[in-house]
Amino acid sequence: MSSIPMNKQALYDSIQHAYDKLIADYKTIPDSYSRKTGVEGNVKGTKISVCDTLAYLIGWGKLVLKWHKQTSTGQPVTLPATGYKWNQLGKLAQHFHAHYKDWPYPSLLHEFKVTTDKILTLVNSLTDEELYGDTWYRKYTFGRMIQFNTTSPMRNMRTRIRTFKKKNGLM
Repeated sequence: MSSIPMNKQALYDSIQHAYDKLIADYKTIPDSYSRKTGVEGNVKGTKISVCDTLAYLIGWGKLVLKWHKQTSTGQPVTLPATGYKWNQLGKLAQHFHAHYKDWPYPSLLHEFKVTTDKILTLVNSLTDEELYGDTWYRKYTFGRMIQFNTTSPMRNMRTRIRTFKKKNGLM
């Protein structure tokens, strides 16, 4: 499942597969480890918690949903997010961490599921043409932008989570 999705079904399957693998790892991490820092952060040289990784994934997922809502209602879309430029993704990650800092681990796991389910529903509601027919942002289709901000970070985060689990004797 490492190839780049080029149609609706492949995108849907890619997101579902990445989610299933990642959530299986999250579910083996005890709550007592969820706020322990030790996961490689999105800002070079930083360490974050397991909860911060969920905040990051939820934040990006919600941005994807927001982009679609804005596009479908004719509103202007600010990418990646209002107040952030593409060269400020570390700051955006820290914004996500801060936004969810008080959420308990089980609530973050639930919110990650809800957000992923909404993205899967969105993908399912769109046609191949809507996802891959036209350039949506710069040279990228909307399907590719969804993949960049769902499957890719999920896979990346799974590698980091598994490293954290190994270092903490959780595997």
